Amino acid sequence: MKSRLRATLRGLWWQAFQGRFRHCFVCGHALGRKHVHAEGRRRLVCQDCGEITYINPKVVAGLIPVMPDGRIALLRRDIEPAKGKWSNPAGYMEMGETVADAAARETWEEIRVRIKVGEMLGVYSYADAGVVTIVFVGQVKRGQKPRPGEESQDVQLFSPDALPWKDLAFRSTTEALKDWLATSKKRPRARRLSRRRQLGK
Repeated sequence: MKSRLRATLRGLWWQAFQGRFRHCFVCGHALGRKHVHAEGRRRLVCQDCGEITYINPKVVAGLIPVMPDGRIALLRRDIEPAKGKWSNPAGYMEMGETVADAAARETWEEIRVRIKVGEMLGVYSYADAGVVTIVFVGQVKRGQKPRPGEESQDVQLFSPDALPWKDLAFRSTTEALKDWLATSKKRPRARRLSRRRQLGK
């Protein structure tokens, strides 16, 4: 059952999302699946006015929040899909904001820190997923302590050599963290800090 809750087109979460599209946005009549010859695929088509309802991938803005000591803050999700799994802050982009704005807003909502959004890390998309995830790297301003937002169970700081790889939420989470590790210049510092703390210093 857990595997079917993943955010893939065959997952229960995505099927439930698609199931919400029952009525035409133009006239309010019922939708039905119909082959659209000009496009070569089945679409949701209004059975009264013929208007097509398109279900396109949604844009997700994410961010890798880097602490001043080189560790990163990850949150344990408190909502489906992937409830209970670890993720970087991420969520749907809203109208009226840039992707970078959305990444900063989601970071505040999920781990309660203000962030200086830096360079874009990567774009992550999959043929069997209904989202396109755009991830940035950002620096957490000194003196802030990440804490759970309303959609987070927990927030913890991880050094680059102690990331919870087996308990990450999404493919994009894993790939973004791998990309960050490949480009990070703060890994040696974070490792030294981790060893000192392990020694109780």
